[in-house]
This record gives sequence, C-alpha cells and structure tokens, in this order.
Amino acid sequence: MVPFAGWGMPIQYKDSIMESTVNCRQNGSLFDVSHMCGFSLKGKDCIPFLEKLVIADVAALTPGTGTLTVFTNEKGGAIDDSVITKVQNDHMYIVVNAGCRDKDLAHIEEHMKAFKAKGGDVSWHIHDERSLLALQGPLAAPVLQHLTKDDLSKLYFGEFRMTDINGAHCYITRTGYTGEDGFEISVPSENAVDLAKAILEKSEGKIRLTGLGARDSLRLEAGLCLYGNDMEQHITPVEAGLTWAIGKRRKAEGGFLGAEVILKQLAEGPKIRLVGFTSTGPPPRSHSEIQDEKGTTIGEITSGGFSPCLKKNIAMGYVKSGSHKVGTKAKILVRGKAYDGVVTKKPFVPTKYYKSS
Repeated sequence: MVPFAGWGMPIQYKDSIMESTVNCRQNGSLFDVSHMCGFSLKGKDCIPFLEKLVIADVAALTPGTGTLTVFTNEKGGAIDDSVITKVQNDHMYIVVNAGCRDKDLAHIEEHMKAFKAKGGDVSWHIHDERSLLALQGPLAAPVLQHLTKDDLSKLYFGEFRMTDINGAHCYITRTGYTGEDGFEISVPSENAVDLAKAILEKSEGKIRLTGLGARDSLRLEAGLCLYGNDMEQHITPVEAGLTWAIGKRRKAEGGFLGAEVILKQLAEGPKIRLVGFTSTGPPPRSHSEIQDEKGTTIGEITSGGFSPCLKKNIAMGYVKSGSHKVGTKAKILVRGKAYDGVVTKKPFVPTKYYKSS
C-alpha cells in the first residue's frame, strides 16, 4: 500500500505486477479506483458551460455517450484529462483524476460562479457517496452479464447507462484505461464491497484484484497518457497527441480556454510532440534524456518501463517536431549511459475496445 493523492492505494495484491498485467489481457482485472472524482453537472445550460472548459464538442454527443477530453487553461495547457458523459441534455457525468481533484474543482467552481452570475443555469453534485470499480479484460462482459438483466452486448465503447448491477443502482460506462474491453462502474459505496466480491466470485478466480503497478504498465502498453507524467499544465492537447479529441466544430469556432494557442498549433503544427519508443538496455524512466544520433538533446521520456506483455522496453516522451516520425532512431540516456531507441507507433499493444461493427 502507498499514499496516493490522499488515499491509501495498493501497488499490487498477491500477484506480481508482471502476472497481473498479463492476466488482465488474458482473463481480466478488477481495480478499485474509488479515489477518482466523479461529479454531475445539471441544468439547462450545463452543456454551454462545460464547453467553455473542455475541448470536446459536448453538444454533439448523443445522450448515453461520452468521450475522453481535456480541461484547458488560458495558455492552452492541460489542467486535467477526463472522461465526460452526456446522461441527458441537462445532465453531464464527469470523472477527473484524484491527484487533480482540488485544482479541478476549484477551477470549475470559479468559472461556474461567473457563469451563474450572468444568469446561466448550472449546478453540480460531487459523488462522494459513490465508489468506482474498473472491470477490464476479455472476461469483463461475460462476468458482469451474470450480475445484470441489461443486455451488455448492446452497450458499446464510450456508452453509458444507469442500471441495476448485483441489486445496486449503478452508473456504468463501457470504457477503461488498459486498452482492453471493459467497464467503469459507479456504485453506491455501501454496495461496493459486495459488488467487487460478486464479480470475483462469478469469474471463478480468473478476474483478479489489480493494483496501481499493473494499471500503469497496462495504460503504457495501450499508449495512454498519465496526467502528471505525459500531460501537465504547460502541455497542450495537440502536443500530447490528443488532436482527435478536439471536436470539429470546436476547431472551427474555439470558445474554450486557450483556444487561440491550440488553434494556432493546429494550423502551424506544434513544436514538440509525444511519441512512443522501444529501446535496448535498462528500461527508460521519466526524465530520461532523448538524443538524436549525433548526441544533440531532442527531448525527454515522460513514462517508461518493461512491457510484461511484449517482453521489451517501451516508453513515451516528448521530442522536437521533425524527430517524431515512426522509425526515427534515437539515443536514450539511462543513468548517464546512452542506449539505442526507436520511435514506435502507439499503442504498443493493440486495443480491443468493443465497438459496433
């Protein structure tokens, strides 16, 4: 157990991080991610309000669908990444990172006060009465199906519904942060332990409780950013490779914080870009220097490690534009020594999201 954003969190359970990572992709994992902050925005103006703060085309989401987005600051930097879901046209459900909770909520509250002062209709509720479980892997859907009458084969990647699971009223989103098919389940806290036990029981021991260690290697294999490593206040969504998350209408109209900076980067291209690497030698770590073949510094690693599924080093880092093409050779410094690296396409492990054909 380690302290994490004010919570005590498991790095691992009885399995090693290697075993846990592989088991998630072969069978399944259950993560207690109740430290993450879920909240609802309500009111007839909740969508125009949210669109002032994020890069997504929130208005275009159909009720019951969601997307990954970024809360931006005045300079176009990322305050946090978040999954937002349109429950109804007057109700948004949002999950933000635990480590960013205080600054996110203060930022949203400050803008909400100004918005309401101008007559905007928006209010919020922070779901501290609920817990969050992430069920990931190929057995996630068949096992969860045992615990609900709802037909999960009709719930596709990014979709949301409110339904009873194991007798408790849950918010369920077909999403996750491992690259596997799976669900994030918001459950009343008094029902959370029973639900976790029921999932583990129904899987006959194949789905296992999984800690932060494997969660990190799984998201890295899936090429997904970790806020505080691969994304920070001074990094824009364009630099972080999240241009796809900027709604088409938003690219044309702007209207979110830092839009001028971001739209300029879209037009001219960013000066730095987040790329994937594979490398020889010991695994690169955050802040490992990246050099070109001549020994000139071109960037630094933000996340790295040994991939339990691929059995090789993988990493992500920012490099100067021009050095970002797949196949570009580089040197990565680990403990002062240079090792061969190559820019590699992300995700490192193919994703298996459940999408409608």
